[in-house]
Order: sequence, then structure tokens, then C-alpha cells
Amino acid sequence: MNEVRVQELIRQLLIEIGEDPEREGLQKTPERVAKSYAFLTKGYRTDPAEVINNAVFQSEANNMIIARDIEVYSLCEHHLLPFYGVCHIGYVAKKHVLGLSKLSRIVELYSRRLQIQERLTSQIARAIKDAIDAEGVGVVMECKHLCMMMRGVEKQHSTMTTSSVLGSFHHSQSTRLEFLNLIGK
Repeated sequence: MNEVRVQELIRQLLIEIGEDPEREGLQKTPERVAKSYAFLTKGYRTDPAEVINNAVFQSEANNMIIARDIEVYSLCEHHLLPFYGVCHIGYVAKKHVLGLSKLSRIVELYSRRLQIQERLTSQIARAIKDAIDAEGVGVVMECKHLCMMMRGVEKQHSTMTTSSVLGSFHHSQSTRLEFLNLIGK
């Protein structure tokens, strides 16, 4: 990302909405916004293999592994407004497990792109399944969308829930129900 170019664009945006980019409170805003967008979109410049960083370990167990309430912050691709919430991940390993922190890092990688929640949920599930050839993966995400809360229909208490189930989580109702019960859904 060319931060200098983004700064120029933000300065022009300030002018277009009727602001004076030279007034005291806005003088450093273009620079701050450029740095903010560099951080909020770093998922485009991050390689999933680097995130996993060989933290794939052999395991005898094929029990269900769950990480709950992983914080999610992303930007809606339709309005460039934030959405935020939690992600719950479960998987049944075949021969390998992921280092625990890698689940959160995978969530972070894909959420730091312009997104829709439906795609984000699927990308996380697919990345985990592919990384360790899991028997099954389930991802449930619950988020609040500022594009729906502070503009448009202005429904401040609305939450969107999405799920992606792959492998045994898709084919086996008992596996899917075990996952949903363990995450409290």
C-alpha cells in the first residue's frame, strides 16, 4: 500500500466533504488514516503459510478441538465501516493439530481485508481444513455491523450469525451438534 498516495486521497476526501484539512484537528488526519488503513488491511500483505509458520504438530487424538470467543474486527467491503464480534472454531484432527495461537492468527489474517462476514467465515474454515487436512471443521461467527447500526436501517442491537461446516461437521449431524453445544449455540 502506498501510504503517501492514501494520505493525498484522504486530504482530498476531507475537502470534498466540506472540511479544511489545514485546520488544527485535521492536519495529521491523512497520515493517521493511511497508517490505520495499512493496519486494517494488512491481511492482503500476509501469507497464510507464514501465519501458520510450521506450527502443525502430529497428534494421535481425533477428538474435537475448540477455540471460542476469538475477537474479530474487520471492515465491510460495501461501506468501509467496521464490523466486529467473536469467532468460534472447532475441528476434528486426523493426524495433525495446529498450534492454538494459529487459530486466532488465521482469523486475524482474513479479517484484516475488506470483507463480508459470510466469506470471512468460509475462508477461516477452509484455511484450517487445508492446513492440517482436518476430518472436519466448524466455524461460527457472531458480529455487529456498523453499516447497519449507524446508517441505513439503524438497528443498533442487531447481530449477524454465520457458519461454515466442512467435512464431518457437514456430513455428521452428531458432530455438528456436539460443536454447537460446546460453543453454547
